[in-house]
Amino acid sequence: MNPEKQAELNQHLDAIAKLLYEEADPAELTSLEGIEKNVRAQAQKHVLPQLGGFFINAATDRHSGKQRTVTSILGKLTLTTAQAQQLQVKSRTRWSPYFSKCCALVSANASYQRAEEDLAMLTGVSISHSTLQRLVQREDWCEVEVSEPIEELSLDGGMIRLRTQKGQPGQWREYKALNVHGHGGAAFFKDNQGLISWVNQRQLAALLTCLGDGHDGVWNIFELIGTPEQRIEVLDWYHLMENAHKVQATAAQLSQIRARLWRGETRQVIRYLRQERCRGATGFINYLKHHSHRLIDYQAWQEAGHSIGSGRVESLVKQIGLRVKLPGAQWRGENVPKVLKHRCAYLNGDFVA
Repeated sequence: MNPEKQAELNQHLDAIAKLLYEEADPAELTSLEGIEKNVRAQAQKHVLPQLGGFFINAATDRHSGKQRTVTSILGKLTLTTAQAQQLQVKSRTRWSPYFSKCCALVSANASYQRAEEDLAMLTGVSISHSTLQRLVQREDWCEVEVSEPIEELSLDGGMIRLRTQKGQPGQWREYKALNVHGHGGAAFFKDNQGLISWVNQRQLAALLTCLGDGHDGVWNIFELIGTPEQRIEVLDWYHLMENAHKVQATAAQLSQIRARLWRGETRQVIRYLRQERCRGATGFINYLKHHSHRLIDYQAWQEAGHSIGSGRVESLVKQIGLRVKLPGAQWRGENVPKVLKHRCAYLNGDFVA
């Protein structure tokens, strides 16, 4: 804006400010916070809707159709059916796209009740917690975007509490969380086939690393992803060590076990355990046999730039849990898929302006 336009704008703003000040409640002007709230409220009621209306009329070339009003961060805006279509405003919605995005961002990170309070403070616009919940369920949340061949995946399970009839205890049920390394995460509730189909519909690298803990449910899913020729299954190193420490052995013995497993020497470890006859060794030997084809030379694999742990998906489960495991939170089973997708969309940065 050039100096002449800025000077003209300042004159108009001074005149507007004087009018708004005359309408303000003096009791609200005793602190800067009160002034901020008063100016915002009056601007959203008297000033910003007119500015928004001017921009809408100037930016659109179709003004026909029935008029409708939407709530936005500018206040109440009026536009016609044709204008709404041109400006990509969904039909039958009472909320502007940007305010809806603000709602999605805040409610993805807090309870709907808390999100209602936060939005009122942050934007000056009120929306009920029940409406926020309906907005989440109405939206078709996009999955993580993958623009190149997938090279690494990690999979884990998380728990969510389902709502039951009054007087009955809540039921905890598992969902599956998937992290596409370098891209983002997704979560699926009672839909293992949907998870498998989603991955297989993407472009997979010639060598696809699949990382997980020792749970068979994880590997049963991986077994249906890609082809045996391209899939490299890797048991998470840290879970491997967690199980190794269940063997009642001396520090020196555990050091030997760790060093050999680090280089993928599984058979030598089994022989060593049988030779040393450590208590608890039988269970660990069976564990090693069960996952033998997933035990690699971890040192060489890491030095080649590959991941050896499923920490990314474990972090994803924890981040999802921060939203769905709020104190007292219980969810309707039919609402869980959208809730999980909503949270993942937030964690993937889909709401960044």
